[in-house]
Amino acid sequence: MDLKRLEIIKGLVKSEVDQGKLAGASVAIRKDGDIVFSNSYGMADIEKNIKMEMDTIIRLFSLTKPITAVATMILFERGLIDLYHPVKWYIKSFENPMVSKNGEVKPAGRDIFIKDLLNMTSGISYPDQFTDSGRLMDKLFNDIQADTEKGVKTGTVQFMERAGEIPLTFSPGDSWQYGLSADVLGAIIETVSGKSYGDFLKDEIFIPLEMVDTDFYVPEEKLKRFAQIYDYNWDDGTLDIFKYIFLGVGNYHIKPSFESGGAGLVSTLNDYGRFAQMLANGGTLDGVKILGKKTVDFLASNQITPEQSKVYNWESCRGYGYGNLMRVLVDQSGGQTNADLGEFGWDGWAGDYAVINKTENLVIQLFIQSCGAGTSDLARKIRAVTYSAID
Repeated sequence: MDLKRLEIIKGLVKSEVDQGKLAGASVAIRKDGDIVFSNSYGMADIEKNIKMEMDTIIRLFSLTKPITAVATMILFERGLIDLYHPVKWYIKSFENPMVSKNGEVKPAGRDIFIKDLLNMTSGISYPDQFTDSGRLMDKLFNDIQADTEKGVKTGTVQFMERAGEIPLTFSPGDSWQYGLSADVLGAIIETVSGKSYGDFLKDEIFIPLEMVDTDFYVPEEKLKRFAQIYDYNWDDGTLDIFKYIFLGVGNYHIKPSFESGGAGLVSTLNDYGRFAQMLANGGTLDGVKILGKKTVDFLASNQITPEQSKVYNWESCRGYGYGNLMRVLVDQSGGQTNADLGEFGWDGWAGDYAVINKTENLVIQLFIQSCGAGTSDLARKIRAVTYSAID
């Protein structure tokens, strides 16, 4: 690994912070199990004058999803679920699914399978204002938030039971749509394991991998390490504090009743790096086996069909397939990247980004807290520089 070349990354990140586009950022690159580059820049909390550090706790948002995929595969390996099992076997409200389009409601062509949840081919929507299902889901999220403010708690399974009553946007398997599927998986894991989703993750992933700062909330003694989330104002170039509830998560100071498998976790660069390194190693870290090698191979494979991929057209996913709640590189030309085919990972709404490459035993991480950042231009640049440094 050309470590001198990796020094380019410092200037790339520093420029974003100096321009005021980011409050702070942390980067870590692991090669063959060793951290070969790491650095932090700027502030975790501008108002409190707290610097961004390697142990700063951030909101993962959708970078929660790969953890949920691994949790699902743990049950799969133990024979407790099959990926063709209908969701209705675990959450009764998903029985007899319906599809709603332009106000017309019809029976779906088939049941939702667990594999549909893993591949976002279930037809289950996120809250939005563009589809019948999305609008109903938005109302459900608002209703549950209103209940929460009144002191009425809605648990993970209870939330998904209500979500199962909402019509789908399409028949399962007919298309692809990013939605609430990972949260439904969290509820299924609760049902099968007999534990809360958070406790299952602690027992099966976090404690074995020594992920000491990863949870669905930040306890009081760790709040001094919790980063603020900012919204960059393109009109005047300022960073505004983001204070709202997003995808059912928002108050990270108390243990939530709804533990979101799609967006709810917080973590640190080191914690998530250990999780990612476990996958890069083929399922094992420091002698602790989380998954079998063949399962990780399956986890890191494209699962969507050419027909489904027609609507899988995000700019951040050009050149990628999708499977098991992650993108998987299938076309270097389409992605215009120097990465290896088979590279996989995901990002979070606030810009947290993780790349895993089993061929090179490589992990690339960028942690920021910037609303709507997803896979940022900065993340792509860091990735390009990193691959250029491989001898």
